[in-house]
Amino acid sequence: MMKEPQNGQMENVAALSNLSVQHPQLAIAETPFLLIDLERTERNISAMAQAAAQNGVQLRPHLKTHKMPRIAQMQLQHGASGITAAKVSEAEIMVEHGILDIFIAYPLVTPSKVRRAIALTSRARIIVGVDSIAGAGILEEIAQECDVVLEVRLEIDTGLKRSGARAADIMPIAQFIAHCPHLQLGGIFTFRGALLNGEGTLDVQSAGIDEGLTMVRIADMLREAGHDIRDVSVGSTPTGTYAAAVPGVTEIRPGTYVFQDRMQVEFGGCMLDDCAGCVAVTVVSCPQDDIIIVDGGSKAFATDVQPNTPPLLLQGFGHIMEAPEAVLERLSEEHGTIRITAGHSFKVGDRLHIIPNHICSTINLYNKAWLVQSDCAVHVPIEARGHSW
Repeated sequence: MMKEPQNGQMENVAALSNLSVQHPQLAIAETPFLLIDLERTERNISAMAQAAAQNGVQLRPHLKTHKMPRIAQMQLQHGASGITAAKVSEAEIMVEHGILDIFIAYPLVTPSKVRRAIALTSRARIIVGVDSIAGAGILEEIAQECDVVLEVRLEIDTGLKRSGARAADIMPIAQFIAHCPHLQLGGIFTFRGALLNGEGTLDVQSAGIDEGLTMVRIADMLREAGHDIRDVSVGSTPTGTYAAAVPGVTEIRPGTYVFQDRMQVEFGGCMLDDCAGCVAVTVVSCPQDDIIIVDGGSKAFATDVQPNTPPLLLQGFGHIMEAPEAVLERLSEEHGTIRITAGHSFKVGDRLHIIPNHICSTINLYNKAWLVQSDCAVHVPIEARGHSW
């Protein structure tokens, strides 16, 4: 079951939805819109920064969640050593806004993208991911053409089975990179998330520790073979603080923590009171006593974290603040169907606020967000939204 707020926290959760009423601009803003509480955001940023510092590791948060330079600057001000991106286009946006230490944690194999990443190295420290001999060969060829030495990290598959070198390939790839005069292998990295023994798990502590231990063993193996592995980079939002406690881990790269979401509440890493982002929607129809239709569908809420999927087994696509017992059970493109107890008091025109299952991919659906702090509300662009190339 999802952890509901304890004691006085329900009032604080309600306060997030009350922001729409407190600020005149929001009261008339057309729905659906994305609402971000900056006070909660800064609290989340500070907590993760403190956890990293206490464990003696660097924090390099992933910008995939917020996609906003102003939020990245907040993370840097609280002690982050740099940021992580998945796309060259995201890195370009961040460099334009003065963020100058970026790890593109993705295997770059398209020559034009490699050239764009290399172009950024004249203005910023850029590290890129690699997970194959073929990919390393492309990086070496273009780095030689551009007469630069490119800093790279070798991605390791620790069980998620997407990109990343498998166990038998790690040493051959590292040896190949070592013979590339224009590549400098500075570390290894992985993303595994809440996975343990190949299965999704709610035991994020064991998952994080196991991830950290696995990566430290691999780093030691590579060092014994003569490779100068300085950076051992691991950890997602649910596992990062546990992985950080493993001796030999040097860096964590959480992303979702900045805003938190319903998924992270279920993992046990936060409370609903910590969720800084929600989607405001309007009730457009009440066709049955136990059904409400709102104006937010699959173009307003991410659908990548599906209901009733292990290990979380979430009910619906988000937590409805004004009706925690109700379920956002179905999304079509422009409509959200909420099942609710008959006899409810909601009516057409009412506004609801929903914490999405997954805030990261929800934010990527919006061009702008309302950022609210105290008595100030501003409608700002999500600069790296949609930058997927």
